[in-house]
Amino acid sequence: MGKINAVITGVGAFLPDYVLTNDELSRMVDTNDEWITTRVGIKERRIEKDPQKPASFLGTKAVENLFERTHTNPDEIELVICATSTPDHIFPATAAYIAENCGIKHALCFDVQAACAGFLTAYTIASNFIESGRKKKVLVVTTEKMSFMVDYTDRATCPLFGDGAGAVLIEGNEEGFGLIDSEMRTDGAGTDYLQMKAGGSAKPASHETVDAHEHFVYQEGKVVFKHAVTNMCATTAEVMERNNLKGEDLRWFIPHQANLRIIEAVGERVAIPSDRVYVNIQKYGNTSSATIPICLWEMQNNGQLKKGDKIVCTTFGAGFTFGAIYIKWGYDTDK
Repeated sequence: MGKINAVITGVGAFLPDYVLTNDELSRMVDTNDEWITTRVGIKERRIEKDPQKPASFLGTKAVENLFERTHTNPDEIELVICATSTPDHIFPATAAYIAENCGIKHALCFDVQAACAGFLTAYTIASNFIESGRKKKVLVVTTEKMSFMVDYTDRATCPLFGDGAGAVLIEGNEEGFGLIDSEMRTDGAGTDYLQMKAGGSAKPASHETVDAHEHFVYQEGKVVFKHAVTNMCATTAEVMERNNLKGEDLRWFIPHQANLRIIEAVGERVAIPSDRVYVNIQKYGNTSSATIPICLWEMQNNGQLKKGDKIVCTTFGAGFTFGAIYIKWGYDTDK
């Protein structure tokens, strides 16, 4: 029996229909298309405007899309890990709502809170269950209704975020495909620079916190930018060096879609050809933990993933939590 790797065997996603363009944003706050595009590379983002459709709704739709494509029986799923920063409730886990909505009755379900690094964190956790043989089929869902915590009076942050969800099916593989290596880390010294200031046990909700707009995303952009580039580069380089990879060896480099300038800076510093760096931030903005699964879903739909493709993904989020993984893609995708 060979080594068991955790391989992605299917990808699903969901994006709301409503498209919030830069032009519309410019009528809501003091900004414009040129300012947004030149600074972060975003032209539009998807927004779920229905207040009755929380993060679990988006995640459920992504799982349904995945199950339809892979013909998966919900009874086969043994573990559901949901990565989200916008849970339906503080408790119970959003994963439990998604499982119930999708007819998953025989799985352990829990949430992971690693902000924008949620997908790589959840995939790494899932791989331990798969590689040990304890679970055969694991569902990783990333779902973010970022619009619920975006302050649309703050011109610095409101252009950045969009809503969306992604889901991947993970199974065991003994042919050498799947997750080959990962390097995930957290630097807790960065916690104050990217956070929601109120709403937790450290600062419970009150009239004062609501009036002070402390239930929205808070970010010190320059500090976050610097640490994102530095740490995404460091972990990407470490994973590539450990696996004797050069930029030209990769079929795809898929970074977290937070800021086009960050993406370009990281790609250049680790010497990856620009035509192998996947970018879709212009269409969807930053969907936090869902950005990389949405990239994979889009690439799958476009037939851009082939069995054996060498792929490195990297991410950075609040915490600061960041890292990189190296995978060998496990199946051919067709348009």
